[in-house]
Amino acid sequence: MSESLTLDVGADPVAAVAAAVRALSNGGVVVLPTETVYGVAALPSCRNAIEEVFRRKGRPPERLVAVLVADDNQARALVEADDRFEHLATAFWPGPLTVVGHRRSGGDDDLFLGDGATERGGATVGVRWPDHDLVRSIAAEVGPIATTSANRTGQPTPDTAARAAAALGGDLLVLDGGPCAGEPSTVVDLTDHPARVVRRGAITESDLEQAGISVEAAEQR
Repeated sequence: MSESLTLDVGADPVAAVAAAVRALSNGGVVVLPTETVYGVAALPSCRNAIEEVFRRKGRPPERLVAVLVADDNQARALVEADDRFEHLATAFWPGPLTVVGHRRSGGDDDLFLGDGATERGGATVGVRWPDHDLVRSIAAEVGPIATTSANRTGQPTPDTAARAAAALGGDLLVLDGGPCAGEPSTVVDLTDHPARVVRRGAITESDLEQAGISVEAAEQR
């Protein structure tokens, strides 16, 4: 396996976006920064690339990956947007909140987010509109990006490009945007009533309640 190619986002963000667009469009896997942690990304229309993401992470195939979008319109094209979705989008997007909802009827049926989608009939999808210009610019060019944290499953989430690249092996395009905040996004499942916090992160249950969303707290780990 060859060494990864690392690009300094700060030195030339336009070139970094262009390189990521080329790599993803050609079925590649890209490590990129977000406002939370470093992620490893691929196009959800490219099954081979998504399967490579799972292999590199050692991620169980039934655990679906989420998608990052350029704006809330991309999100609404993927997920059924009820009143709770609209409340959360208004209160916390763009930002560190991943919303799990039912896939929109008539949406993109080519999205492959893991084998769990097949087992559950592809009924749900997790979406996030990140507060990160680089990621939004890439998604504006290629569409929603399937993304998960750039670490081996069960290991700490990486807050630098070097740690992410070391965790996942070589032969990757790595966009180095400097240190990330290091705290993952909060994941809220709107397919449940009340909504359920699947993963605690940067947004607390109290924050969600203040936004008018009744939530069931995440289990203590």
